[in-house]
Amino acid sequence: MFNPEICLYAKSHEWAHVDGESATAGISDHAQHEITDVVYVELPQVGRVVEQGKPCAVVESVKAAFDVYSPFSGEISEVNAELASHPEWVNQAPHGQGWFFKVRLAKPGEKENLMSFEQYREFIKTGK
Repeated sequence: MFNPEICLYAKSHEWAHVDGESATAGISDHAQHEITDVVYVELPQVGRVVEQGKPCAVVESVKAAFDVYSPFSGEISEVNAELASHPEWVNQAPHGQGWFFKVRLAKPGEKENLMSFEQYREFIKTGK
Protein backbone atom coordinates (compact mmCIF):
# COMPACT_ATOMS: atom_id res chain seq x y z
CA MET A 1 0.00 0.00 0.00
CA PHE A 2 1.12 3.53 -0.78
CA ASN A 3 0.67 5.94 2.11
CA PRO A 4 -1.82 8.59 0.90
CA GLU A 5 -0.15 11.20 3.10
CA ILE A 6 3.16 11.00 1.20
CA CYS A 7 1.65 10.82 -2.30
CA LEU A 8 1.31 13.74 -4.68
CA TYR A 9 -2.05 14.63 -6.24
CA ALA A 10 -3.35 16.16 -9.46
CA LYS A 11 -6.40 18.42 -9.64
CA SER A 12 -7.96 15.69 -11.79
CA HIS A 13 -7.81 13.40 -8.69
CA GLU A 14 -4.96 11.05 -9.59
CA TRP A 15 -2.29 10.21 -7.00
CA ALA A 16 1.38 9.49 -7.62
CA HIS A 17 3.96 7.88 -5.37
CA VAL A 18 7.44 8.82 -6.56
CA ASP A 19 10.21 6.29 -6.00
CA GLY A 20 13.47 7.42 -7.58
CA GLU A 21 13.10 7.62 -11.35
CA SER A 22 9.53 6.28 -11.48
CA ALA A 23 6.09 6.87 -10.04
CA THR A 24 3.17 4.59 -9.32
CA ALA A 25 -0.23 6.14 -10.07
CA GLY A 26 -3.91 5.56 -9.43
CA ILE A 27 -7.06 7.50 -8.65
CA SER A 28 -7.62 9.05 -5.25
CA ASP A 29 -9.93 7.75 -2.57
CA HIS A 30 -12.05 10.86 -3.12
CA ALA A 31 -12.33 10.07 -6.84
CA GLN A 32 -13.34 6.45 -6.31
CA HIS A 33 -16.08 7.58 -3.89
CA GLU A 34 -17.42 10.00 -6.51
CA ILE A 35 -17.24 7.44 -9.32
CA THR A 36 -18.89 4.71 -7.18
CA ASP A 37 -18.75 1.05 -8.21
CA VAL A 38 -15.93 0.51 -10.71
CA VAL A 39 -16.75 -2.25 -13.21
CA TYR A 40 -13.95 -1.92 -15.79
CA VAL A 41 -10.50 -0.34 -16.12
CA GLU A 42 -8.71 0.28 -19.43
CA LEU A 43 -4.99 0.71 -18.81
CA PRO A 44 -2.29 2.14 -21.08
CA GLN A 45 0.08 -0.21 -22.90
CA VAL A 46 3.51 -0.82 -21.40
CA GLY A 47 5.97 1.26 -23.43
CA ARG A 48 3.46 3.98 -24.22
CA VAL A 49 4.77 7.52 -23.79
CA VAL A 50 2.37 9.67 -21.76
CA GLU A 51 2.23 13.37 -20.94
CA GLN A 52 1.40 14.98 -17.63
CA GLY A 53 -2.25 15.99 -17.51
CA LYS A 54 -3.23 14.05 -20.64
CA PRO A 55 -5.67 11.08 -20.65
CA CYS A 56 -3.95 7.69 -20.56
CA ALA A 57 -6.50 5.30 -19.01
CA VAL A 58 -10.26 4.92 -18.56
CA VAL A 59 -12.26 3.80 -15.57
CA GLU A 60 -15.88 2.73 -16.00
CA SER A 61 -18.41 2.63 -13.21
CA VAL A 62 -22.09 1.88 -13.02
CA LYS A 63 -22.55 5.66 -13.59
CA ALA A 64 -20.31 6.44 -16.58
CA ALA A 65 -16.81 6.23 -18.04
CA PHE A 66 -14.11 8.63 -16.82
CA ASP A 67 -10.68 9.49 -18.21
CA VAL A 68 -7.65 8.98 -15.98
CA TYR A 69 -4.83 11.47 -16.55
CA SER A 70 -1.14 10.83 -16.15
CA PRO A 71 0.36 12.70 -13.20
CA PHE A 72 3.78 12.69 -14.92
CA SER A 73 5.26 12.63 -18.41
CA GLY A 74 7.25 9.54 -19.28
CA GLU A 75 7.05 5.93 -20.43
CA ILE A 76 4.65 3.40 -18.93
CA SER A 77 6.85 0.71 -17.40
CA GLU A 78 4.23 -1.49 -15.74
CA VAL A 79 0.45 -1.78 -15.43
CA ASN A 80 -1.71 -3.47 -12.82
CA ALA A 81 -3.08 -6.20 -15.10
CA GLU A 82 -5.00 -7.68 -12.14
CA LEU A 83 -7.51 -4.82 -12.45
CA ALA A 84 -8.92 -6.55 -15.56
CA SER A 85 -10.38 -9.27 -13.35
CA HIS A 86 -10.62 -7.23 -10.14
CA PRO A 87 -11.81 -3.69 -11.01
CA GLU A 88 -13.43 -3.51 -7.56
CA TRP A 89 -9.94 -3.09 -6.08
CA VAL A 90 -10.08 0.53 -7.26
CA ASN A 91 -12.92 1.07 -4.78
CA GLN A 92 -11.63 -1.23 -2.07
CA ALA A 93 -7.98 -0.14 -2.02
CA PRO A 94 -7.28 2.85 -4.30
CA HIS A 95 -3.82 3.35 -2.75
CA GLY A 96 -3.09 -0.38 -2.61
CA GLN A 97 -4.24 -3.17 -4.92
CA GLY A 98 -6.15 -0.58 -6.97
CA TRP A 99 -3.06 1.16 -8.40
CA PHE A 100 -3.16 1.67 -12.19
CA PHE A 101 0.33 2.01 -13.67
CA LYS A 102 3.97 2.92 -13.18
CA VAL A 103 5.66 5.58 -15.28
CA ARG A 104 9.39 6.24 -15.79
CA LEU A 105 9.74 9.94 -15.17
CA ALA A 106 10.86 11.99 -18.17
CA LYS A 107 10.51 15.30 -16.31
CA PRO A 108 10.88 14.83 -12.53
CA GLY A 109 10.40 18.58 -12.04
CA GLU A 110 6.73 18.14 -12.98
CA LYS A 111 6.10 17.24 -9.34
CA GLU A 112 5.93 21.01 -8.78
CA ASN A 113 2.60 20.92 -10.68
CA LEU A 114 1.12 18.45 -8.19
CA MET A 115 -0.27 18.92 -4.68
CA SER A 116 0.76 17.49 -1.34
CA PHE A 117 -1.79 15.49 0.67
CA GLU A 118 -2.64 18.56 2.76
CA GLN A 119 -3.03 20.76 -0.32
CA TYR A 120 -5.21 18.11 -1.97
CA ARG A 121 -7.50 17.87 1.07
CA GLU A 122 -7.94 21.65 0.96
CA PHE A 123 -8.57 21.48 -2.80
CA ILE A 124 -11.35 18.92 -2.25
CA LYS A 125 -12.97 21.16 0.38
CA THR A 126 -12.68 24.48 -1.43
CA GLY A 127 -12.01 23.70 -5.08
CA LYS A 128 -8.92 25.95 -4.87
